[in-house]
Amino acid sequence: MEEAEKELERRSKFLSSLIQKKKSIEQHENLKVHVRACDMPLPLQNHAFHYARLHLESLLPGNKLDSKLLALSLKKEFDSSYGPAWHCIVGTSFGSYVTHSLGGFLYFSIDKVYILLFKTAVEPLDH
Repeated sequence: MEEAEKELERRSKFLSSLIQKKKSIEQHENLKVHVRACDMPLPLQNHAFHYARLHLESLLPGNKLDSKLLALSLKKEFDSSYGPAWHCIVGTSFGSYVTHSLGGFLYFSIDKVYILLFKTAVEPLDH
């Protein structure tokens, strides 16, 4: 019975995340944020959107996006704010298949830049 309750709770959280996904499509100046897939609380999503937008807006006109720099800075921001181990992939074309911690997955785009941010569990090694 306990397993059924856990599964029901997991599905409920998933459906809630779909509703949040719908609500979290934002517009800021010329940069549109679209959530592509999500398993993350809304405050963390907004943190990621805000941080990525600030980085993209800081680029001078004509400057090329440095995907590695955005991925590194977003990863470090989330590591310092929410603990390790966050991973970030940024680009205009990539495929992925990842395993993530519950509540730690966000795949979104701003304009034509796609960002995958996810958390994995960190467990100490037993020696």
